[in-house]
Amino acid sequence: MRHRLVSLLAFLVCLAACGGDDQAALDVTKAKQRAKLDVVEGMVTKERLTNADKDTANWLTHGRTYDEQRYSPLAQITSANVSQLGLAWYFDLPTKRGVEATPLVIDGVMYTTGPWSIVYAIDVRTGHQIWSYDPQVDRSWAQYACCDVVNRGVAAWGKRIFVGTLDGYLVALDAESGAEVWRIDTIGRRPPYTITGAPRVIKGKVIIGNGGAEYGVRGYVTAYDADTGRRVWRTYTVPGDPSRPFESAALEKAASTWTGEWWKFGGGGSVWDSMAYDPQLDLLYIGVGNGGPWNPKIRSPQGGDNLYLSSIVALRPDTGDYVWHYQTTPGDAWDYTATQHMVLADVVIQKKTRKVLMQAPKNGFFYVLDRSNGELISAKNYVPVSWASQVDLATRRPTVNAEARYYEGQPALVRPSAAGGHNWQPMAFDPKVRRVFIPTTDSPSVYAVDKQFDFKLGLWNTGTDLAFLNMPEEPDKLEEALAQTAALSSNALVAWDPVEQREIWRYKEEGGAGGGVLATAGGLVLQGNGSGEFAAFDTSTGRKLWRFDAQSAIMAAPISFGIDGNQYISVMSGFGGAALIAGPAMDRHRPVNRSRVLTFRLGINRQLPPIEPEVPKLQPEPPPESTTADQISTGRRLYSARCAVCHGLNAVSSGLIPDLRYLDANGHKGWDGVVLFGAKRTTGMPGFDKLLTEDETDAIHAYVIRRAWDLKRATAKQ
Repeated sequence: MRHRLVSLLAFLVCLAACGGDDQAALDVTKAKQRAKLDVVEGMVTKERLTNADKDTANWLTHGRTYDEQRYSPLAQITSANVSQLGLAWYFDLPTKRGVEATPLVIDGVMYTTGPWSIVYAIDVRTGHQIWSYDPQVDRSWAQYACCDVVNRGVAAWGKRIFVGTLDGYLVALDAESGAEVWRIDTIGRRPPYTITGAPRVIKGKVIIGNGGAEYGVRGYVTAYDADTGRRVWRTYTVPGDPSRPFESAALEKAASTWTGEWWKFGGGGSVWDSMAYDPQLDLLYIGVGNGGPWNPKIRSPQGGDNLYLSSIVALRPDTGDYVWHYQTTPGDAWDYTATQHMVLADVVIQKKTRKVLMQAPKNGFFYVLDRSNGELISAKNYVPVSWASQVDLATRRPTVNAEARYYEGQPALVRPSAAGGHNWQPMAFDPKVRRVFIPTTDSPSVYAVDKQFDFKLGLWNTGTDLAFLNMPEEPDKLEEALAQTAALSSNALVAWDPVEQREIWRYKEEGGAGGGVLATAGGLVLQGNGSGEFAAFDTSTGRKLWRFDAQSAIMAAPISFGIDGNQYISVMSGFGGAALIAGPAMDRHRPVNRSRVLTFRLGINRQLPPIEPEVPKLQPEPPPESTTADQISTGRRLYSARCAVCHGLNAVSSGLIPDLRYLDANGHKGWDGVVLFGAKRTTGMPGFDKLLTEDETDAIHAYVIRRAWDLKRATAKQ
């Protein structure tokens, strides 16, 4: 308060001295005083965000700084004393669903999100909740969420907190009370758009994208005025119906790279996660997702690059105008999105300092671009890759291997899988040692053409067969194929030199994928993983120096902040993500879920409450099989196309959604009531009576019963 009074007094003195003769000077002085008052009052301003790198007490934006490096200059916790790191406090979320959020810390308060887009404000000294906000997401919207009802965090500007909701709203909240200030519909109430990504705020504009490419949407990113919620601009990422005027010259140019009637499928290209901003160049960078459907022969039958799918696109943040793009996977056919984390840095390449943008997208290649103009500087695979042999620096394009082109008729075993060599889990960059730390996955996937593809808006539409429908019907062969694919998969934390494009070290994850990453000036890299371990690694060697049993998988990225002379590290735990991707390995690894915020500092060692012993889940006796091979085959196809995205490939659940192989007698009796008529609508399972016939529902049920018997027979053999 004393600082506020001094600042106010100085302003009043200036006001009296200036009189009305020099209004311009008065306005400048007034603006400076307001900026000082903003900081004192805990407000987030343009100046604070632009200079966030110097603010060690806070974590003001999603990647800590606009360049999204996720690097903390705090060095109190080091490789020498990290063994003394202990739990300071924990905060339980009232859910067992997965979490993926990066919290913000602003002047002693943490703001974060959980499933169903619920926002929490927490006192960082005590871990006590200050307030929570539930946007009351329409639970039926879960049917459009490819990768569970997760949310990756909030943004801040002024004294407001902004969150995108699963059902497509952008909401502004009062930072002190959690009261709703304004609420804007970003999708025109048009399912199947969803929002799971964190907004960003640039110069008073809240930037948000959305998801839904497989469900039939046309991707776009939108800017809203932070004060009023008024829409400032909207930029589409793929062209619409060419019989109508194009929204920009960039989209008119893009339309020449598409063929057929792509707009009837939406086209995809959703901007569902990564963004970065360079204040000096005044460029906003967005990562664009895959095409819809995945199979390019459906959405663009005569070929073409299909701009701006799977691309990094630079825009003017004031207007949304296109500046440049780089397409990582032209004509994408494998769900190789470019929505993965982007990092901006200044690095020395061939004795010259370059302003670069770095990304490790799903397709397995690490890209270094000149962020001023999109020039490709280098590209090298960071995981094993079989879909392309290289990225040709002369043409700026990948050299696609013929055997990966499943869309030309023959099934193909392709690396990486649709999970990607790197997915949404953020990577980090240490500018001191010039290394990027990437949570990687090496997994193959069988791609094949879905020969009975039937597009339906709002349902899972890929035009590909990932569910081994081309495998022999014998259960043993199917289980063998699943086991082989799971055995070939591995996960590792990789330290990568972006200048020399080579691996420095790797730490192989034991039990589940690795989570997001934090690098610190204390010579540490911190990361959680799917087995519930939170660990610290030596930046130089990759040696594990410290571990903590979090009791639940950690996919979210850690943060670090300083308060009262202490450095803190926080991370959110709780397994979440795509059942479609996780399914095949889930019988081998099914994590316990404890959705929490965990916060650590030196010299404290609180304990988490003990986990109650889990009672092994017993499989009820499945109903007798009384069906034909044709009905089973139909059920397999329909399950793959309509159900697998939530309930898991081949009816192997990730654990977040009920495993249908474990249905009891009542579950089987109530099948039609749930699947067709929405008996469990309030939990996110709407009825599909307008999309499935009774015969189709019966066929899916017959397939689920077959898979239940497959499990029972496999268990008996063990």
